[in-house]
Order: sequence, then C-alpha cells, then structure tokens
Amino acid sequence: MFKLSVQCLAPFTFSVCSLSYSSSSFRFSVRATSSRAMASHIVGYPRMGPKRELKFALESFWDGKSSAEELQKVAADLRSAILMQMAEAGTRYIPSNTFSYYDQVLDTTAMLGAVPARYNWNGGEIGFDVYFSMARGNASVPAMEMTKWFDTNYHYIVPELGPDVKFSYSSHKAVVEYKEAKVLGINTVPVLVGPISYLLLSKPAKGVDKSFSLLSLIDKILPVYREVVVELKAAGATWIQFDEPTLVKDLDAYQLQAFTHAYAELESSLSGLNVLIETYFGDIPAEAYKMLTSLKAVTAYGFDIVRGSKTVDLIKQGFPSGKFLFAGVVDGRNIWANNLASSLNTLQELGDIVGTDKVVVSTSCSLLHTAVDLVNETKLDQEIKSWLAFALQKVVEVNALAKALSGQKDEVFFSANAAALASRKSSPRVTNEAVQKAAAALKGSDHRRVTNVSARLDAQQKKLNLPILPTTTIGSFPQTSDLRRVRREFKANKISEEDYIRFIKEEITHVVKLQEELDIDVLVHGEPERNDMVEYFGEQLSGFAFTANGWVQSYGSRCVKPPIIYGDVSRPKPMTVFWSSTAQSLTKRPMKGMLTGPVTILNWSFVRDDQPRFETCYQIALAIKNEVEDLENAGITVIQIDEAALREGLPLRKSEEAFYLNWAVHSFRITNCGVKDTTQIHTHMCYSNFNDIIHSIIDMDADVITIENSRSDEKLLSVFRQGVKYGAGIGPGVYDIHSPRIPPTDEIADRINKMLAVLESNIVWVNPDCGLKTRKYTEVKPALTNMVAAAKLIRHWLASAN
Repeated sequence: MFKLSVQCLAPFTFSVCSLSYSSSSFRFSVRATSSRAMASHIVGYPRMGPKRELKFALESFWDGKSSAEELQKVAADLRSAILMQMAEAGTRYIPSNTFSYYDQVLDTTAMLGAVPARYNWNGGEIGFDVYFSMARGNASVPAMEMTKWFDTNYHYIVPELGPDVKFSYSSHKAVVEYKEAKVLGINTVPVLVGPISYLLLSKPAKGVDKSFSLLSLIDKILPVYREVVVELKAAGATWIQFDEPTLVKDLDAYQLQAFTHAYAELESSLSGLNVLIETYFGDIPAEAYKMLTSLKAVTAYGFDIVRGSKTVDLIKQGFPSGKFLFAGVVDGRNIWANNLASSLNTLQELGDIVGTDKVVVSTSCSLLHTAVDLVNETKLDQEIKSWLAFALQKVVEVNALAKALSGQKDEVFFSANAAALASRKSSPRVTNEAVQKAAAALKGSDHRRVTNVSARLDAQQKKLNLPILPTTTIGSFPQTSDLRRVRREFKANKISEEDYIRFIKEEITHVVKLQEELDIDVLVHGEPERNDMVEYFGEQLSGFAFTANGWVQSYGSRCVKPPIIYGDVSRPKPMTVFWSSTAQSLTKRPMKGMLTGPVTILNWSFVRDDQPRFETCYQIALAIKNEVEDLENAGITVIQIDEAALREGLPLRKSEEAFYLNWAVHSFRITNCGVKDTTQIHTHMCYSNFNDIIHSIIDMDADVITIENSRSDEKLLSVFRQGVKYGAGIGPGVYDIHSPRIPPTDEIADRINKMLAVLESNIVWVNPDCGLKTRKYTEVKPALTNMVAAAKLIRHWLASAN
C-alpha cells in the first residue's frame, strides 16, 4: 500500500507545500494547496504509471510470468496513487473508471456484454481471457479492429454490433472502482463512455449490412446503462460523467435527436444524481450546443476551451440558468505550461456569464494524452523544463486556477508561470532565421515529381526487376531484450561506440539473412538502432528535446515517448545513411531506406504552440528532403517515408479538412520531389479509416503505399470496389501484427485474392499491416513464411491462368 508523507513550509500556500506518495513500485510528487476542495475537475488521467508500471505488469501477465492477481494488485496500487494525488492537490471532482487494462471503449463493450460470437463467451462477468482475446486475438481467432481515437495517437478497440447482439450487464468495473475509491475516503465522479458516442464509434459486425443503423440499438443498450447508474447511486455516487466526444463532430439531425432521446430515457434513472456531459477535442457545433444545453437530466456541461475557443461565443449567446460549466482551459493534449493569466481571464469572463460559483476549472480532455510527471525528468534541460507541465503538473495548474477564480490567487505561483512564458518567448534557441526563410520559400511551388507515377513505375521495374506481387515488410523487426539492453548501455556510456556499432551490425546481418532465407523481395534492415520511429529522428534534428519518462499510451501496453518540438527544425548531418548503406552492402536485393515522414513526426510529437503547425511541418519536410537525397546519392534505390499518422491529424470538422490535407500532403511531396524516376518512394499508413481521404493519399504521389487492411476486415478495399482508380503500387496489409496469432497461408492467400478482385495484379504488394518491433521472432518467422508462401501460391495461380 501507499505511504503518505507531507512537508509544509507554510500552511495553505500554493507551491510551497510539497507532498509525495511512495511505495516499493511507484513514486508520485505533487505540490499541493490546502486540503479544502475547490471547483476543479480532471477529465481523466494516464493509466500506465509514471514509469510504465502497468505496461510491464500487462506484458508479464500475457507472457504467463505473473498471475491475474499480481496484475490486479499493480493496477489497484496505481489507481489508489492517482486518486490520492488528485485529492491532495485539492481537486473536487475526481474521476473514477478512467483506468483501463487496455481501452475504455473495450471496457464499455465488456460492460454491455457485446462480445462477438467468435470469442465463445457464454455469459457471466467478463474476465481477462475474453477481454484480452477481444483486444489482442488468440491462437484461433483474430482481434477486434483497432483504430485512432478521434485525431489523437491513442487507439481504441472498435465495437462490432448488429441487430442480433444481446446486450447484458457483464462488467461491473465502474461500480467496483467507485467503491474502491470510497474506501480511500474519496467520493469520485464515475465516468462512462456515453451511449450515443459508443454507438457512433462502433461498426456493423461482419455479416451485417454496412447500411445498418447503429443508433437503432440505443433502446437495447440503455437498460444496461440504467443498471449501472442504479448500482452507482446505491453505492453512494452523487455525480456521474458521460463522455460524449462525438458531439464536437458534424452530426446530422437524426444523430442529435438520438442524444435527446437517450438522455430523456435515462432521466428517471439519473434522478438524484448530478450529471456531467463531457465533450472534448474541439468546438461543439451550434446545433449540438443547443441540443445539449436543453437536456433536462443534465446538471453540467464540459467543454474543451483550448481547441474549442469558438464554444465561448456560444456560451456568451446563452447558457442554461443554474447549470454548471466545466471549463477545459488546461490543455490535456500537450506539455506546455498553461498561460495562467490568460486562462484566468477566460474563466472570469465565463464567470460573468454563468456565475463564478457555477464555473468549474477543468482539463480540456483526459490527461491520458500527455506524459505523467515532470519530476521524473532529472536530465532535461532546465530552461526547457521550466516551460513544461505534464499530467501531474496540469492537475496543479487546474487547482491553482480554481483557487484564483475563488479569490485566493497565489501571486508567487502566477509570477513564476509568467516568467517561464517570457523566457520561452525570448529564448534564442527557439528561432533559426535561416530555417524560417527556407520554409517560407516553399509556398511558391507544389513540389510534384515531373514524371507521372505510371512512367516512374516502369523505370523502377526495369532497375529492380521484381516479381509480380512483390513481398516486403514495413520496416522494424523484433526488438529483443538484448537489443534494448545494448542501446541503453550505449546511451549510458557503459559500452564503447565501437562495441555498439559491432552489435548493431550483427543484428542487421541477422535480419538481412533471415529475410533472404524467407525469400522476401524488398528487404529492410530491421531498425535495431532505433528506439522509436519518431524519437530516433528527433534526437538528430535541431529544435527537439527529449524526456526519460515522458511515456504516453498508444494502445494496450504500447507506449510512445513523443519528442518535444520547442524550436525551429533543421538537420545538422545525415541520420540514416550509414545504417542503410551497411545493410545494402550485405545483399543484392533492394534494401529500403527507412524514414519517418514530416507529418508523422509532427503528429507524434508534442508540438510548439507558438506558430501554426503547418510551418513546423514544412521545416521538418525540408530536413527529411535532405536525408532522402543523401540516401539516393548513397545508392539506396527504394526509400520508404512513413506517414503513419497523416490520417489521425485530420480535423474532426469537414470544413477544416481541406486546409489540413493540403499542407500535410504538400509536406510529404516536398521530401521526395527531387529524386530520380528510378528511385522508388514508398510510404506507409496504419490503423485509421482511410477511405474518406483516398484522393489525398493518391495526391501524395508516392510510388508505393503499404497500408493497414487486415485488422479492419479489408475495409480499405471497399473504396476500390466503389470505383476509385489507383495507379501506384499498393500493399494492403495481409495480417495483423498487433496480435500474437500466426495467420495460415490459405488465409493470407484469400486476402490477396480479395485485393486482386479490385486492384490490378501489377500494382499489388504483399506485406504485413505494420512494423514487427513488438512481436517475437517465434511469431515473426512463421508468419512471414506463410506470407511469402501465399504470395508464391497466387503467383503460380496467375501464371497458370495466363
């Protein structure tokens, strides 16, 4: 259990009282106000722990090295520590049930008992076996689809629904975690994914007509929600939070009516509870605002004021009397310190409209999307560190603002914040005039390659001489414990550069030899020198800073450590040429040079907020362009520029999409506009709904695109069935690498045949969905063996048919 220790230099003085929690596994530090709870709220909090404790516990359990009880103990200790730190910081409205072993939408699927038939669930409380099978698949059946959570880098498990699904209350997690908090003396606000957002985030199950109205299921799921609400009330809950983030999207009248219907149906069950509807990730449209603020059962409304500044205008035009406004003024998606003076002005302005006693200071969204605790960054540059706030520091900011709004402003804390903001604005390390000038000059061209893609593919085939249905992988190979250890030791100066290079060369040699033995056509070097596909490049670019423990959950146990872009970006020297050239020297087969594209580097970083995102993206594009040209000059004839995150940056509102896609696609073209026709440019995209941006993907003008396809039930192929013509090379993924399951040859062959039904055989590539770094060699070898065998089988059939 956790030991609480408090040291105060002066009572009730913000930023003077130092508090810490510690146990054998975790340590949290927070600077607290008084114990008096203020009008403050946190939408949600990171789950993994300050040093990824949950990640390691999950993976140990999945590997059979620890028990379910041990995993549950780690999770319970983490939840307790999180709750206590928010309580001691003075937070009044503390969320519960935002913790998850994998994903909050999957938790809701479990709550509703909406388990697809293939998992052979026979009813009762859903346990880890069924839960993790849905998330990860198992030896006999694949996982459920995973896709991006709105425009973030978090992924959720997509519910599979249809008219025959029998919903039943099958996971009591929300009530259990509420009671768990009560034992600690904390009366939390239980959080549920709202019923309408849940349905709108779902998809028709396999075999269900794609036109099936998911909202037609609302009256079938509401009884389960009623049961949960009744149990929470019986347990003592006084508030409940429904997350309805789909309200910030473009919804039609039928969808808005579904919200009205759902909460009217729940009204009697919600009687006696204070009900908060939480929205986030953008402005709420006027019609949605009007509908939401008219709901009788609702006590409070949560709005993202950081990304939804226009919502303030709607509030000015009218806000229901007596209701609470949960104002999300502290950014839950970035790591920059809040401009406290500006936020306080906004809060006071809102208080003048709705009443200061009705304003609750909140985060803009869950803090799930930011790093956990800045106190763990002992090696981060002190000046840059002073500009930042991670999740725990944001809890402090929320409470500082709440205190100030109530007339107890901590002048010392606010002054320190203003000084940090001024330091960042004036720091010479932020601005590079040469870089800004070069980026500004880009706006005079659209940077297209001169020759069309068909002619380029002909020239490339003459040089590469690839078979029909060429096989390749996406880039990374398994990152073994030995490999990670060597990288750590080199970074800590425990081994010499000579020993490090020798080890990495041996790893590359092993990966190249394996691919040749498997008879893969276009090889990769396996990326053994890379910790992360974004961090690796950021470490070699100017304008980036890095953390030791700034981990953010991407999906399940997978965490990423986004770089911090604090200034203008440039490339001091080549980044990948040595390793790519080394790998190419080991084989006569084409070796892909592997780069991360500018949009993905941007979207998977914590980006500076003092200039438009597209300006930063253009700077990164110029740096990658220099690297592409150096790879080409070194004799690398196939260069992959991954844009895995291009789709996730797409704005949530249709009216804003064109502007984003224009500069994002332009940034990609900048990187490779100067290469020869014989140099084949690949790109890769993963785990998103691409069909609505297929024309922008075509406009990227890559020679070959590899793209996630298998886990989403070949959803991608539907766009080609609808008549979209694609003339470049394309490799829809043939198996899901995020599952340990090994797909049989006939299953992969069947996927290839489905591609050939809508795509010409001369443009189809055969590859996995994504990189292989998270898998084991015992999984990768048989899976790739089957993939190559399937490609050869289809080649034989095609040759026989001809």
